[in-house]
Amino acid sequence: MAHEQHQQVINALQDCIIVCNHCYDACLKEENMQMMAECIRLDKECAEICSYLAQALCRDTPFASELAAACATICEACGNECNKHEHEHCQKCAKACFQCAEACKSIA
Repeated sequence: MAHEQHQQVINALQDCIIVCNHCYDACLKEENMQMMAECIRLDKECAEICSYLAQALCRDTPFASELAAACATICEACGNECNKHEHEHCQKCAKACFQCAEACKSIA
Protein backbone atom coordinates (compact mmCIF):
# COMPACT_ATOMS: atom_id res chain seq x y z
CA MET A 1 0.00 0.00 0.00
CA ALA A 2 1.20 3.48 -0.90
CA HIS A 3 0.86 4.98 2.54
CA GLU A 4 3.09 2.39 4.19
CA GLN A 5 6.25 3.71 2.51
CA HIS A 6 5.49 7.19 3.84
CA GLN A 7 4.15 6.23 7.27
CA GLN A 8 6.77 8.21 9.24
CA VAL A 9 6.02 11.33 7.22
CA ILE A 10 2.27 10.81 7.62
CA ASN A 11 2.75 10.46 11.40
CA ALA A 12 4.72 13.73 11.51
CA LEU A 13 2.04 15.42 9.41
CA GLN A 14 -0.73 14.21 11.72
CA ASP A 15 1.17 15.39 14.80
CA CYS A 16 1.69 18.78 13.18
CA ILE A 17 -2.01 19.07 12.26
CA ILE A 18 -3.07 18.42 15.86
CA VAL A 19 -0.55 20.82 17.39
CA CYS A 20 -1.20 23.59 14.83
CA ASN A 21 -4.95 23.35 15.37
CA HIS A 22 -4.43 23.55 19.14
CA CYS A 23 -2.11 26.55 18.75
CA TYR A 24 -4.61 28.21 16.40
CA ASP A 25 -7.39 27.82 18.96
CA ALA A 26 -5.21 28.91 21.89
CA CYS A 27 -3.96 31.99 20.01
CA LEU A 28 -7.55 33.05 19.38
CA LYS A 29 -8.01 33.13 23.17
CA GLU A 30 -4.92 35.23 23.92
CA GLU A 31 -5.44 38.73 25.36
CA ASN A 32 -3.64 40.51 22.55
CA MET A 33 -5.04 38.52 19.65
CA GLN A 34 -3.90 41.15 17.13
CA MET A 35 -0.31 40.41 18.09
CA MET A 36 -1.02 36.73 17.32
CA ALA A 37 -2.58 37.36 13.89
CA GLU A 38 0.33 36.01 11.84
CA CYS A 39 0.67 33.00 14.12
CA ILE A 40 -3.03 32.25 13.75
CA ARG A 41 -2.86 32.58 9.96
CA LEU A 42 0.17 30.33 9.64
CA ASP A 43 -1.25 27.74 12.06
CA LYS A 44 -4.25 27.42 9.74
CA GLU A 45 -2.12 27.33 6.56
CA CYS A 46 0.17 24.72 8.06
CA ALA A 47 -2.59 22.44 9.35
CA GLU A 48 -4.34 22.55 5.98
CA ILE A 49 -1.26 21.76 3.84
CA CYS A 50 -0.26 18.98 6.23
CA SER A 51 -3.74 17.51 6.00
CA TYR A 52 -3.73 17.67 2.23
CA LEU A 53 -0.27 16.10 1.96
CA ALA A 54 -1.19 13.26 4.34
CA GLN A 55 -4.25 12.47 2.22
CA ALA A 56 -2.29 12.76 -1.03
CA LEU A 57 0.42 10.40 0.24
CA CYS A 58 -2.25 7.84 1.12
CA ARG A 59 -3.47 8.10 -2.49
CA ASP A 60 0.07 7.60 -3.82
CA THR A 61 0.10 11.02 -5.44
CA PRO A 62 2.56 11.50 -8.30
CA PHE A 63 3.23 14.97 -6.83
CA ALA A 64 4.62 13.78 -3.49
CA SER A 65 7.95 15.53 -3.92
CA GLU A 66 6.48 18.88 -4.97
CA LEU A 67 3.80 18.86 -2.29
CA ALA A 68 6.29 17.82 0.39
CA ALA A 69 8.62 20.67 -0.58
CA ALA A 70 5.77 23.19 -0.30
CA CYS A 71 4.66 21.67 3.00
CA ALA A 72 8.21 21.89 4.40
CA THR A 73 8.35 25.58 3.48
CA ILE A 74 5.02 26.31 5.17
CA CYS A 75 5.91 24.25 8.25
CA GLU A 76 9.16 26.17 8.63
CA ALA A 77 7.36 29.50 8.28
CA CYS A 78 4.84 28.48 10.93
CA GLY A 79 7.59 27.20 13.22
CA ASN A 80 9.56 30.42 12.84
CA GLU A 81 6.50 32.52 13.67
CA CYS A 82 5.52 30.38 16.65
CA ASN A 83 9.11 30.60 17.95
CA LYS A 84 8.61 34.37 18.32
CA HIS A 85 6.00 33.82 21.05
CA GLU A 86 6.67 32.53 24.54
CA HIS A 87 3.32 30.80 24.99
CA GLU A 88 3.70 27.09 25.67
CA HIS A 89 1.30 26.22 22.84
CA CYS A 90 3.41 28.25 20.39
CA GLN A 91 6.65 26.62 21.52
CA LYS A 92 5.14 23.13 21.15
CA CYS A 93 3.81 24.10 17.75
CA ALA A 94 7.20 25.37 16.59
CA LYS A 95 8.82 22.08 17.59
CA ALA A 96 6.19 19.99 15.77
CA CYS A 97 6.43 22.21 12.69
CA PHE A 98 10.21 21.90 12.49
CA GLN A 99 10.01 18.12 12.92
CA CYS A 100 7.36 17.92 10.21
CA ALA A 101 9.42 20.12 7.88
CA GLU A 102 12.36 17.73 8.24
CA ALA A 103 10.14 14.73 7.56
CA CYS A 104 8.75 16.43 4.45
CA LYS A 105 12.24 17.27 3.21
CA SER A 106 13.07 13.56 3.34
CA ILE A 107 10.65 12.95 0.44
CA ALA A 108 10.87 16.33 -1.30
